[in-house]
Amino acid sequence: MSRSSSKRRHALRKRYTIPAAAAGLAAAAAFVLVPGSAEAAYPGPGVVTGDVGAHDPSMVKTPAGKYLLYSTHGLVEGRSSTDRTAFKRTADAFAAPPSWWAKYSPDNDPWAPDISRVGDTYYMYYSLSTFGTNNSAIGLATSATGEPGSWKDHGLVVSSRTSDDFNAIDPSLLVDGGKWYLAFGSFWSGIKQIELDPATGKPKAGATRYSLASRQSADGAVEGPTVVKRGSYFYLFASYDKCCSGTDSTYKIKVGRATSPNGPYVDRNGVDMRKDGGTPVLESHGDIVGPGGQDVLLDDADGDLLVYHYYDAKDNGSPKLGLNLIDWSGGWPRAR
Repeated sequence: MSRSSSKRRHALRKRYTIPAAAAGLAAAAAFVLVPGSAEAAYPGPGVVTGDVGAHDPSMVKTPAGKYLLYSTHGLVEGRSSTDRTAFKRTADAFAAPPSWWAKYSPDNDPWAPDISRVGDTYYMYYSLSTFGTNNSAIGLATSATGEPGSWKDHGLVVSSRTSDDFNAIDPSLLVDGGKWYLAFGSFWSGIKQIELDPATGKPKAGATRYSLASRQSADGAVEGPTVVKRGSYFYLFASYDKCCSGTDSTYKIKVGRATSPNGPYVDRNGVDMRKDGGTPVLESHGDIVGPGGQDVLLDDADGDLLVYHYYDAKDNGSPKLGLNLIDWSGGWPRAR
């Protein structure tokens, strides 16, 4: 895509102000799509209450059953819930910004964290970027508890410069047996993936950078990857089109699958995600506008969960937390 279009879209992303708290919301009725659509209906998000004004959310469940959610802005905004319905704002992940952030984000404004628990350790990958450019970086922090204030920063994982054809933001960790992978990317040439060294959580020596998804149109966007494994397939969820413009947002979540973590990922019609493929998982419907910035959480309580943000048309386009269970019937995920 053109650099000028990318700068405009990233400017929108950075300028959008996220409320400190938002009102609770009720589950919306299913929205029936036009005949011939890939999906029959989209459900409303499940009921969440309290401080649900999150953007680019990522959530993990502790062994004690507590839900920890982190999101864009602040020093990585923190929220928690004991029942996955009522959320309260906690402290940010970091009490102070590490000094190296300023090279990539002069205003120390981290984006799109990804939180996982591997063994007894919590891992948080997060994004930093200079306003409107791909002078960007992904950092790593670890914690024994996942709680705000407990995170130890381990510095730079991967970066991009203005001369590169990719953008090092929107990380997503995949652990498959003894191998670790990090997907990332936004605009420019799309979604990338590299293998990590499990001992450090950073790129494996000589790791190849694979392309997982890209857009063919100059103004198209694909970003916010989430890669998960289910059965014999790896699934790549990604956010398409325009984010961060309130009710003018056109964000949507699409998916493809592959038999290798490095792809190729194809949609239900066999179209490669590197060539504009992608099967819809969740799109705008009713007052739910621009769902995206998604994460996938395996919750042993009732199954896999799609965690995302959307813009509430009933609340002046404010960003809200969305939660839906995932229906995997037929081998293709969809929100339910």
